[in-house]
Amino acid sequence: MNSLVSIAAFSAARRCSLRRLCRALAVALLSALAQPVKAAESPEAVSPAPADSPATADAADLLPALSVHSQLTFVDQGNFRFRSPYAGPNSLNPGNRQFETMSATEFIGWRPWGGSEIYFNPELDQGFGLGHTTGLGGFPNGEAQKAGSHVPRLNIARLYLKQVFGLGGEQEDIADDANQVAGRADVSRITVYLGKLAVNDLFDNNAFAHDARNDFLNWSVWEGGAYDYAADQKGYSDGLALELNQKDWAFRVADFLVPRTSNSRDLAPQVLKRGGFQAELEERHALFGRDGKLRLLGFANRAYAGSYGEALRTPGVDISLTRKDRLLTGLVVNLEQSIAEDVGVFARFSYNDGHSEIMSFTDISRSGQLGLRLAGGPWGRPQDVLGLAGVVNALSTVQIAYFAAGGTGILIGDGRLNYATEKLLELFYRTQLTPASSLSADYQFVANPAYNQDRGPVSILAARLHFQF
Repeated sequence: MNSLVSIAAFSAARRCSLRRLCRALAVALLSALAQPVKAAESPEAVSPAPADSPATADAADLLPALSVHSQLTFVDQGNFRFRSPYAGPNSLNPGNRQFETMSATEFIGWRPWGGSEIYFNPELDQGFGLGHTTGLGGFPNGEAQKAGSHVPRLNIARLYLKQVFGLGGEQEDIADDANQVAGRADVSRITVYLGKLAVNDLFDNNAFAHDARNDFLNWSVWEGGAYDYAADQKGYSDGLALELNQKDWAFRVADFLVPRTSNSRDLAPQVLKRGGFQAELEERHALFGRDGKLRLLGFANRAYAGSYGEALRTPGVDISLTRKDRLLTGLVVNLEQSIAEDVGVFARFSYNDGHSEIMSFTDISRSGQLGLRLAGGPWGRPQDVLGLAGVVNALSTVQIAYFAAGGTGILIGDGRLNYATEKLLELFYRTQLTPASSLSADYQFVANPAYNQDRGPVSILAARLHFQF
């Protein structure tokens, strides 16, 4: 019988390409191995299944698969002169300044067996954000890192295992993409992530504001500004995440390593003692026939962190003298909603308790945003995108006192503070040059930069060139 199955498979595949021939032979072999030994049957009884039958698709998904993609992004950004009667160690420079950043990433994915995928992302990055990535709560360049360099530097952005456990029922197609190997998967499934990646690869996603290489650049637009997710200075961490996916909802939890101290390059390895824990519920719905999603996220960081209140009682307002194991908690409410074929709106509100030191992201304890994203179909450029967002960032009461006394944080610290909420507006237009390249113009207006109404306002312009293969 094994011979008949192999001959039938070869006959069905000989007019196909080499790739389809190999897949057909492999499917035939898997089918033959699965058959019990029994008496000879007629050739009609052992004809191979059609190429698009479920049996063939399931067997094909067991084959090794490879996904390779690349991206290259340049951002050139500068600010105009603005009012600055005084400045501190983390103040944005009030003169005309211009900085550039570059990143190049290779996205390599491999499926060694069904349900299992391994991803590896070597990355080159170079450059600094404005003020060497200081001076604003909502920092204006999502490609800028706190660990910038004058020359391109190689690092491993991601290296992780993804394991999918299908729960049966309806299936969906998974398209080939960056860090996504093509195939089919049960809609109802459990996915495990283990290794090095960015926490916000999995959490606080938003279809309209979550990608600084294609959409909004400001940190407090593509992320909930008060979401202090665990990360090193380049934005990555090591950890474990679990996700349960259903057709209309998903629930995910994760625990990742936090930095040894605030804004540190190194991660704290005390897995049972310290870490960044988050849980998120994602609800999917249709409103007037248009798709939307609502995400509710809670997070808690167990870290070796200082206290803003205790720092006020130390010499020189030195928060490092107050460090011990502390807990910072917070939440993010995140909405995306399509309202027309080319129009989507989004909103986020994020909060953290504002008592202990920010560890990884930026000096924001309350943030609200509202935005609009339009595709260019109405003006004959369907691949182009126009985006507009407004954000209000704020500090807790004890943080205000800390920065007014001369304290410094991850990104801000003017030496003193005449407090007001930081308000910003971002407008961008991205035009698709070719299927693999785009050029964007971006404008940001920031009132009360770093929450200081004695300084600013400041206008910031950027050009972004992005390639994606």
